Amino acid sequence: MSDRTLSRTRADLSAFLTRHRKKLTPLDAGLPATGHRRTPGLRREEVASLAGVGLTWYTWFEQGRDIQVSESFLLKVAKALKLDDAECSHLFLLAHRRPPPPEAYQWPSVSPLIQQLLDDLSARPAYVFNLRWDVVAWNGPADALFAFTGRARSDRNIMRLIFADPQFRQRLLHWRDEAPKLLAQFRYDLATAPDDPAMLQLVDELRRLSPDFRRWFDEPGVESCARGIEAMLDGGDAPQAFKHEVLTVDAYRHLTMVVYFRQ
Repeated sequence: MSDRTLSRTRADLSAFLTRHRKKLTPLDAGLPATGHRRTPGLRREEVASLAGVGLTWYTWFEQGRDIQVSESFLLKVAKALKLDDAECSHLFLLAHRRPPPPEAYQWPSVSPLIQQLLDDLSARPAYVFNLRWDVVAWNGPADALFAFTGRARSDRNIMRLIFADPQFRQRLLHWRDEAPKLLAQFRYDLATAPDDPAMLQLVDELRRLSPDFRRWFDEPGVESCARGIEAMLDGGDAPQAFKHEVLTVDAYRHLTMVVYFRQ
């Protein structure tokens, strides 16, 4: 990377940190209000104290000086500045030119308005999942169909339901035809983040648990793909046929809504 590019990156980092520091009030950070403040937001010494890092080191870091900071340092600063997932990722890209480790991320969530939209679709099962196909939000009809509420968070994953849950598999009327299509779409999504540790961990787990997943993943032979299920038994063992539509909820965080329409 050229010196000009490095200088621009350090300037961007400085502007990013300063902007987020000035956005926070003492009340936001859990600090007592102390009368009139000459500058908006938190002071550098307050951020350093909240993060548990040295004031001089944080000051140099915010100024964009050419210093090396650890992953732990970045995570502490991100927490002190109350950065969300996207902002934490941007901080790491500016400082380390790579995303943060998986444990830095919070479990994805949707805004209250997106949850309201899901709930307003009271006649149609609908849920939101991320790039890893973890279901992070759903409505009542989807819960009745997939039983998300009764599952552990790690089990609210469409790929895991399809390939590692025998009871759920028995409810899919055309599993042998549909599972390869769903896996084909998952492989396309994996290509978006081929080095993501959480994605690769799920792939390794499903390869161990499902010979079908392993075979179809290693030797893809299906050109068509799908994000939703076409036919399954509902909670009362009645057959249901569906079509589905896909809506982008948050392109940056790869959150997608799947809405089912009964046939």
